[in-house]
Amino acid sequence: MEQRITLITLGVSDLARSKAFYEALGWRGQEVQETVFFQAGGLGLVLWSRRGWGSHRRPR
Repeated sequence: MEQRITLITLGVSDLARSKAFYEALGWRGQEVQETVFFQAGGLGLVLWSRRGWGSHRRPR
């Protein structure tokens, strides 16, 4: 069985700045609530705003 990664999710502290970074690379994002979805060939990248997450979800 061939293994593949098709979706990557990243929690970011500044969603607007992160979106601008990927758009500067030429990617076009779709904003939905506090997330931004990017499609790059067969790969999906989702940026999530960490704002509002409880302290139990933040990496230490």
